Amino acid sequence: MPGAPGEPRRITVQRDGPTLVEGPVEITLEDGTTVTSDRFCVALCACGRSRRYPWCDTSHRRRARD
Repeated sequence: MPGAPGEPRRITVQRDGPTLVEGPVEITLEDGTTVTSDRFCVALCACGRSRRYPWCDTSHRRRARD
C-alpha cells in the first residue's frame, strides 16, 4: 500500500502539468500555514496559476505553449 510506514512516497513530475503526489499529504506553505488532503493522490500546482494553490485546478492548460 502506498504511504505505508517505511515505504517511500511516489511523486510524479510532469513537464506541462501538476506534480502528482501519492497521499495522504500534509503541506506547509511559505507563510507557515498547513493544508492537508487524505486523497490517495493529489495534484500540486507547479505553474503558480491555480486559484486553489497549492492544489492544481488545471489553470496550466490555458497557458500559451512555446
